[in-house]
Amino acid sequence: MKAITVLPGTPASVQLDDRPEPRGTDDALLVQAIALGVCGTDREIISGAYGWAPPGKERLVLGHESLGRVIETPQNSGFDKGDIVVGIVRRPDPVPCPSCAVGEWDMCRNGLYTERGIKAVDGYGAERFPLEPQYAIKVDASLGSLAVLLEPASILAKAWDHIDRIGARTRSWSPRTVLVTGAGPVGLLGAVMAQQRGLEIHVMDLADSGPKPDLVRDLGGHYHARMLPEDFRADIVIECTGALPVLADVMHRVGSDGVVCLTGVSGSGHRLPFDFGAFNRHMVLSNNVTFGSVNANRAHYQAAAEALAKADRAWLSRLITRRVPLDRWQEAFQRQPGDIKVVLQFEPDAA
Repeated sequence: MKAITVLPGTPASVQLDDRPEPRGTDDALLVQAIALGVCGTDREIISGAYGWAPPGKERLVLGHESLGRVIETPQNSGFDKGDIVVGIVRRPDPVPCPSCAVGEWDMCRNGLYTERGIKAVDGYGAERFPLEPQYAIKVDASLGSLAVLLEPASILAKAWDHIDRIGARTRSWSPRTVLVTGAGPVGLLGAVMAQQRGLEIHVMDLADSGPKPDLVRDLGGHYHARMLPEDFRADIVIECTGALPVLADVMHRVGSDGVVCLTGVSGSGHRLPFDFGAFNRHMVLSNNVTFGSVNANRAHYQAAAEALAKADRAWLSRLITRRVPLDRWQEAFQRQPGDIKVVLQFEPDAA
């Protein structure tokens, strides 16, 4: 079978390999790949920035945003042949730490977790792959290939879960307005979850044309190209860019008793003039909370599946701006103007 592999730490080592067919086992589903979502993490692994091969191997099978069809299943797995599934990315550490021990491996405390297609476990970028039932999420078949959005949606489902928990620290908290910075797939999926909560939506992004403004407006939201009104404040801010100037700005864009969730990862080695004293004063006197959020556990995948099932299918389909067949796989990892979500199609008729 064909699989997309990379030599972690070696730039431009990505290639399409021939790999042995995986064998069915008593403890894993065998899944036929339908589609694979591509994101910035994949491109960073290809650039050599990070990534870890499985123990004893040189190369890593890339890909963590999966969508597949069950073709073999062990007895009593809870799955049937033909089920459409998405694989969870992270696996708990073997110790396990207190978080991993209770199924919250997204909150792993000792860093010994593994991740499919990223850290020490082969990913989903192969024509067929094994998947343990406990890390498989059955998705609504009516979503079709749009279910490939489940992994990025799980990141926002976790963010909203933690926002709701933090907000509940006060019985009077009743948010009305959310600001999302970044109109990529993560930001836009965060916005559609805000719509489902009945919130007033504001999205800021660099793009002043293309599909992003219309996608936000079609949610009933307000789109801001490059900047916000000087006096703009929101009850909730979800930061999805990791861009330092944006980070410095949004810290002051949250109102009293507000919550700022940081989901974008910034590069290191860059400094900005920043009045930390003013930031601290604003946070303390306004009872605000800023927190970071990464990855997701099974409960968040299930919440994301419910959110996608409730979303407008035509709107979701517009998030996928390019579908690339496997025989042109290199194109999927090359950025193009207007990209939102790029998907590699293992089954050409699955669009």
